[in-house]
Amino acid sequence: MRHGFVKAAAVTPDLKVADCAYNVQQICEQAGRAAQMGAKIIVFPELCVTGYTCQDLFWQEQLLACAKRELRRILAASRELDALLFVGIPWEADDKLYNTAAVICRGRLLGLVPKHFLPNYAEFYEQRHFTPGREKIEWVDFDGDRVPFGMNLLFCCQEMEGLVAAAEICEDLWAPDPPSIRHALAGATVIANLSASDETVGKSAYREELVKGQSARLLCGYLYAGAGPGESTTDLVFGGHSLIAENGAVLAQTSRFAEGIACSELDIHRLRSERRRMNTFVGGSPENYEKIPFHLEVSETGLTRGVQAMPFVPANPRDCEERCEEILTIQALGLKKRMQHTMCRTAVVGVSGGLDSTLALLVAAKAADMLHLGRESVLCVTMPCFGTTDRTYANACELAKKLGAQLLEINIQESVRLHFRDIGQEETCRDVTYENSQARERTQILMDLANQRNGLVVGTGDLSELALGWATYNGDHMSMYAVNASVPKTLVRYLVRYCADTCGDADLAAVLRDILDTPVSPELLPPKDGVISQRTEELVGPYELHDFFLYHVMRLQEEPSKVYRLAVLAFAGTYREETVLRWLKTFYRRFFSQQFKRSCLPDGPKVGSVALSPRGDLRMPSDAEARVWLQELETLK
Repeated sequence: MRHGFVKAAAVTPDLKVADCAYNVQQICEQAGRAAQMGAKIIVFPELCVTGYTCQDLFWQEQLLACAKRELRRILAASRELDALLFVGIPWEADDKLYNTAAVICRGRLLGLVPKHFLPNYAEFYEQRHFTPGREKIEWVDFDGDRVPFGMNLLFCCQEMEGLVAAAEICEDLWAPDPPSIRHALAGATVIANLSASDETVGKSAYREELVKGQSARLLCGYLYAGAGPGESTTDLVFGGHSLIAENGAVLAQTSRFAEGIACSELDIHRLRSERRRMNTFVGGSPENYEKIPFHLEVSETGLTRGVQAMPFVPANPRDCEERCEEILTIQALGLKKRMQHTMCRTAVVGVSGGLDSTLALLVAAKAADMLHLGRESVLCVTMPCFGTTDRTYANACELAKKLGAQLLEINIQESVRLHFRDIGQEETCRDVTYENSQARERTQILMDLANQRNGLVVGTGDLSELALGWATYNGDHMSMYAVNASVPKTLVRYLVRYCADTCGDADLAAVLRDILDTPVSPELLPPKDGVISQRTEELVGPYELHDFFLYHVMRLQEEPSKVYRLAVLAFAGTYREETVLRWLKTFYRRFFSQQFKRSCLPDGPKVGSVALSPRGDLRMPSDAEARVWLQELETLK
């Protein structure tokens, strides 16, 4: 349960219609199995104590009495389980029959939640047997205990702040106004759905989308337990489709047409963080709810849910291709609009033969095509200096030619040396002034060329560099439109590779692939034996780690120890724990100390869920301290 993780299970047990003793035996055994897997919240299907397909047998006193009698067996078995259980059972109250979820923890019946929307169409006729549940809480007696009965029940874990569960039943989700909306707005972070959804062609896909969508809409964990093939097949077949979803993603699901357990971990802290961030997530009235406390033992939650090492890059190749095309289009459309508005006729790009300037040039070429200006409206400027290698110089020139852009070469060595003399900088002193003077000279040239040619300087810096402050202030930090500003380095690489794979020009593809194979470097220090001597990732750390940190810190707002824990899992076998910790500390130090560079960024298009624009996603003081974040990491030594 550390870091907000809690394991949950949605269970489809075997059952026999109207055989409560057999069904409860299966429920108890499967609850025990789920608890052994570490599940703290366990959800069973709708009316699983009796079976959903009992039809007019629900009117039989014998069946109802047997169901209550067997419920006591579940209560007794639950005393040994460290879990909150949701079990479907018919319940009679005031001479009316209700389809309910019995909520159980450690031998106690905590509450009964009735189903509100009773389907009476197509193959369903629940209104024949059941009465719709009401929001208002009433109290019923069971074995001498007063038990709350009603839809508006919240079950609150006393040992884990934010772990609040509520229930709805099957059709409640399919209705236009599901009770889970009110439950979530009232504070529920986990919704349990006890269901008996039969199988028809295509229904499973819709069901999955419905569960995913509701978990996204409500920023919650959604546990959906479906009735299985043990139900009557007189007219229907039930597939036992159980799912666990969280904020729009399915974490686990069972195979259909079999009994089984879907088990995974919900991230309660992440859900609460998302709700804090989204100020439109408002409108609930928890005063209309009864809050029922329950207790769980605090224990370490082993993680089985996948932790993606590259969160900005889709794991599915087809999704990745679609994402790349979409991002390139967003970037190019942003540049197209800016050039139209400013009446610029030339896109000026400083090309170095590196990844970022390559992507910026590809975007500029695409924007020129959209504007019907011709590729000659893109001016590529290569400005070799002390650190330029033959490889990057050749790639920069060849790339411009293959794209049909103009190419202008300006060697800046003499102008930089003159500047060194003006400020009294020894050329043998290869400090930050030595490096930044080159970057600022290049930016000055680009700006002036843009003025000469009715142009606009296209920025090349990416999101990862902005996060780390790996840019020369008023050097490559500045432009007139920054097309890469919200594209992280790991994604830049995939975008360039996508262009190489789809350009249809073998020579252009060869240049792009050689650029992809070139070490990332600002090339501000002289090469050694003609080879790049300054490798960025040796200085600030691997970009794949920093992009992972950036996503989890900025998108998910996670605390440092949790970011570290997840990174260790994601990069197991690639980086040692001490390596992850070292670069995570570097990330926090640089992220805080370099905010002043981000406070005055040029405009640029947002393409994903993480951006650092001071006008949009990140309003952060430039002199904020990193102490609180770094102190937590010190405890991990």
